[in-house]
Amino acid sequence: MKTELDENKDLSAQIAEAIRDAIIEGNLIVDQRLPSEAELCEKFDVGRSTVREALKRLAAQNLIRTQRGATGGAFVNRMSFEDAYDQQITTSTLLLSMNSVDFETACEARYALERSCAPLSAQRRTPDQLATMRAEIHRQSQPGLTDEAFCASDVAFHRALVDGAGNPVLSYQLAGAVEAMQPLMNMITYTQRDRERIVGLHTEITDAIEAQIPEQTDASLQKLAQYTIEMGRSRLSATATGKTSPSE
Repeated sequence: MKTELDENKDLSAQIAEAIRDAIIEGNLIVDQRLPSEAELCEKFDVGRSTVREALKRLAAQNLIRTQRGATGGAFVNRMSFEDAYDQQITTSTLLLSMNSVDFETACEARYALERSCAPLSAQRRTPDQLATMRAEIHRQSQPGLTDEAFCASDVAFHRALVDGAGNPVLSYQLAGAVEAMQPLMNMITYTQRDRERIVGLHTEITDAIEAQIPEQTDASLQKLAQYTIEMGRSRLSATATGKTSPSE
């Protein structure tokens, strides 16, 4: 583990990075107890408060967990893909908002990623995932459904499609695309969208997945991507020309 620190940089961040690197490299393994606070203080030649701040950083990333008692201390955590979903979503949301990514760039990326799951989802989807997609289509068809509820259902539909690929790495990587980009796109396009058309496209996608036809799944998803881009262009054009309603 690297113990040399740069005095001109945040010491706790450097310590956290050194421990994180040791975990990634396999020098510290799952469930292994980290050196005590006193030992870390001596190893890095820093005060206890600096070590504690470093450990807080690692705990916030779910890399370590703490236990009390005689056999307690800080231990390397076993992180699951599910545990990391929220971090991926938060990071993606912040990245999009801070870098002012334009609508079409986000849309292009989001659907390119999801289309990579389509063939696998057509082959591997479970009955429960298929039932979720059908249930969300039914929900989206209900009269009087609020825009917020429609958006939530839209996200749930695509989440089930992605998870249907049966690949936890893809599900993790696409968590940000579906649950960060999809709400962003819904927020921009909700005044332009034709719910009936979206429900129709969702039904096409689900039918193709149920029939296990990867090519048709991809083609229907591509149509949905193109329609979303068209809606975004229409919304942004209306905004630019001042043709939005007062409530918008």
